[in-house]
Formats: sequence, structure tokens, C-alpha cells
Amino acid sequence: MSRTDYKNGAISQTDYTYGQLCPMEVKNYRKRPTMPCLDDVDDGHIILPSVLEVRRVPLWPLGPLRSVTKVKVISFLLGLTLTFLIMASYVLTLDKKGLMLTPPPFHLSTIVNPSSTISPNLSSTKDYVNINLLVKCITAKLEFSPRKLPLLKDVVNSDSHLFSIIPRQFLPNIKSPCWYEELSGKTKVDPYRKNLYAVRSKTFRTVRDYLRNHFQEHLSHSVDDKQYRLRCLPYFYIIGQPKCGTTDLFHRLLLHPEVKFTTMKEPHWWTRKRFGIIHLKDGLLERFPVEDYLDLFDLAAYHIQQGILGNTSGDDSQQHLITGEASASTMWDNQAWSYLYDNRVDGEPPFLAQDFIHTVQPNAKIIVMLRDPVERLYSDYLYFNMANKSVEDFDQRVSESLQLFEACLAESSMRSCVYNTRLSNAMPVRLNLGLYIVFLLDWLTVFHRNQILVLQLEDYAANLRLTINKVFDFLNVGPLSEQIEAALTKRPMSNTRRAADRSLGPMLPSTRDLLRVFHRPFNHKLATVLDNKAFHWTEI
Repeated sequence: MSRTDYKNGAISQTDYTYGQLCPMEVKNYRKRPTMPCLDDVDDGHIILPSVLEVRRVPLWPLGPLRSVTKVKVISFLLGLTLTFLIMASYVLTLDKKGLMLTPPPFHLSTIVNPSSTISPNLSSTKDYVNINLLVKCITAKLEFSPRKLPLLKDVVNSDSHLFSIIPRQFLPNIKSPCWYEELSGKTKVDPYRKNLYAVRSKTFRTVRDYLRNHFQEHLSHSVDDKQYRLRCLPYFYIIGQPKCGTTDLFHRLLLHPEVKFTTMKEPHWWTRKRFGIIHLKDGLLERFPVEDYLDLFDLAAYHIQQGILGNTSGDDSQQHLITGEASASTMWDNQAWSYLYDNRVDGEPPFLAQDFIHTVQPNAKIIVMLRDPVERLYSDYLYFNMANKSVEDFDQRVSESLQLFEACLAESSMRSCVYNTRLSNAMPVRLNLGLYIVFLLDWLTVFHRNQILVLQLEDYAANLRLTINKVFDFLNVGPLSEQIEAALTKRPMSNTRRAADRSLGPMLPSTRDLLRVFHRPFNHKLATVLDNKAFHWTEI
């Protein structure tokens, strides 16, 4: 699909159709049974302000003004000037809040039902009196049916290039999903010269120089003089959530000799880069092709290649290496689809990231790290808000976000509100990221329960050794030596809270109490699905 086909639109809640981003139809890509599920604003256009038409109007006759004294004229002009300055100050103030002329597409005043009891001018969570009604509505709407899975042909046709690059079967006797890709054209040309990750990542640029210098050494030659390079996808994915310890888990798993990650954390390819999104506020830019994503695994492929070609010692450990990827957006972020469908932003996305991952890799292993959603939200606020942070500001942002979510839920389904791009962008804090059960149930529609390992950050912090060994068992990797295990457990925690943020102290008790009540029905269903009472987070 050409770049001009991408328009800044969005997805309607009820009337979208499965659009084909590429016209090419790929038939019978992979015939597999679909995994069963364990559980089952008005679309307003932003109307830009019309350009004011300025016309010349004849001045009033000067005759009557001759009888007015100069003092009165001066007083009138001063009053008019003062009025203008006051109005200008008011308008500029609104503009700083994003309300001047072009309000946010999901602002509270535009979505609250006139008959609703929601007060649109709450200043703090202490004023929020509708929480019991909201919880009652949440409890009812959490009993939703499983999502309707898109047809396999629609998934394939939506990104025909992706499915033309990744084969239907991978190499046998290798643990990671790898295959040989035939090289065509000039093999002496730098294969990484156009990689967009190299343009935007210093980490990958450093590794790229090594890969480029040793590229010819790792090529495989066939009897007909054709050259092949080994390509690999992740054996496992750490998919989320943000501010739940995924960075720390990533760095500790790197210490295991059988685990080889991408050369950079957070490639965000499945949710953002393949659509051309660098930052959500920028919209669609240049798309990162799947080849750029596969380049991130070339260093791991080199190690695996050694086990395939030159291992004469009988040691097959290289073939047991596993590749991994950690992007905390993979579990929840499907907002890119709102940019691909014109004027449709209210409904559920037609495809989710897991649809594509499962289609190319039905045996992939998925790791999810979660934490108390109340504390996750506060940590998220402290990390992403760089100025004017305070517990009072967080309290107000929570109040506004709860109102927006309640207003959406009054008219739409639970999944529509959780995935709604306009609502997500309008919320002052990322409240929807803590609604774990909605995202998890959608992953369970395509992957078996035994393919997904759900961890709790609180357990991870309290008993690191036990939790890490649980991850190693899940990934089927060998035990660690005592030396490596000691280094792994003694490693300092990654991505901890900044000193300036720690000085703010905990959130207000009233904020925490309200968020606990809000999250209670979500946590209850999560604990039920996972059969683990710890996910109630009631004793924290």
C-alpha cells in the first residue's frame, strides 16, 4: 500500500470493515486452527475554525461624535483596550490547556450525556461521587463476549510483504524460529545501509558496524553457488506492561548464556514501527520494513549459525540458543490502526498485534509482567510527566481520566473504550493501561494459556531467584552456574524511580482509595482467569 493510502483517520465502533492495506491476496498462508478463548462518542470530526471573512464597513458618520468630549472618547478607547486584553488573556490560557477553538476530540464536555449525573468540573478525586455507579457499570460490561477473530486471509492480505518474507516453516532441530534467506543482487553491498533502526538507535548503530564487517563470514553457500543468510524471529516476547519491571527482567535474562535478545530493547515493531510511527503524536512517518526488524536478531543468528556450520566438537549448545524481544507496548498498543482508517476512531481495531505474531509464529512464548495497577499508574505519571509534578496534580488528572472513562462506558462497550484512541489520547494519565484483563483475554483468543506466563512484579521483587527460575523453566533453558546465578541475583534493579520523583512521596490517600475501588472488578476477573488470588492486590 502506498504512503498516500495512509490517512489520519480512525476506526468506528460498529461500522468498520476489514480493510485491505495491500490488494494482493495470499491464499492458504498457514492453515492452523485458531486457539480458543478462556473467557469471554459519537464519531465527531474535528472541525477547524472557519476563516473569518473581513469586510470593509463604512465608519459611522462623524457628526454625532463631535458632541462627545475628548475625555469620554479616551475613556471609551481605554475601556475597549482593557476588554480586549482580558479576552486575549482568557483565550491564551485556554489555548495552553488545549481548549482554544479546536478542543481535544474526546474532551469531557463533548461526550457526557446531558442526562448523566457526572459532574464535569471535578477538581479532585475527593469530589468524585459516582464511583459506585461506575464500578457497577464496569462489573456488568466486563462480561463481554470474546472478540471476533479476523479471517486468516484478511490478516495476510493486510500486510502481504510481511508474509512474503517470513516462511511457513522454520529450520528443524533449532529451538529458535530461524530460516535461510537467499541473497540476490550484490552481496558486497552493505546490507544495513538503509536500516531505519540504525538511523534512530545509537545502540544498534554500534552493533551494526560489527555485523557489517563480519557479514560475509556468516553467509552459507549452496552447491549451485547461491548465498544465504540465516534469519530469525523471537522465540519469546516480553509484551508488557509499562512500568512493571520489564526492563529489569530483560537485563537479567541477558545474563543467561542460552538467551539472545535483539540488539536493542523496545523495538516496538509490531505495534508502531511497521506502521511508520515513531511517536504517537507525530502520526505516520516512514515505515520500518520487516527486514529492518529481522536485522536486530542477526547477532543472535550468528551464534546459532556457528552451531549449524562449524561445530565439530559435538557440542550442540548453539542450536539451543533462544531469541527474545521485549517491547512493553506489544500487549496493549494498537492505536496505529486509527491512523489507517479515515474518520473512524471510536471502535475496536480490526486487527491486533497478536493476530500477526500468531500467524507467523503460532508456537511463540509470551511473558507478561504486571504490578498493582494503582501503583503502576502513579509510576507512569512520574516517569512521563517531566514538569510541574505533584500529588495534587496527579489527583486531578486521575479525576479527569475517570470521568472520561465513565462517559465513554455509558455509551460504548468495554473493549471499545479500552482500545479507543481518542479516549486514550484525551486522558491526562494512562488509566487504560492498568485494565490488564481486557488485553489478556484478547491475547488468549489466539494463544493457548500454557504459552503465556504472567508474572507479578511484587513477587519478582520479593523473591527474585524463584521468579527468574520460573521464567527459565517456561523458556526451557538450562540451569545457571553458581557464578552466573550470583551475578544475576545481585545485579542492581534497572529503571528505578528518579531521586526527584521519590521526593514527591506517595500519592494522596484519597487518590489511592478511589483507584483501588475503580480497579477492583478488573483485578477480580484477572485473578479468576489466572486462578491466583494475588492478582487482587488487596494486601498492598
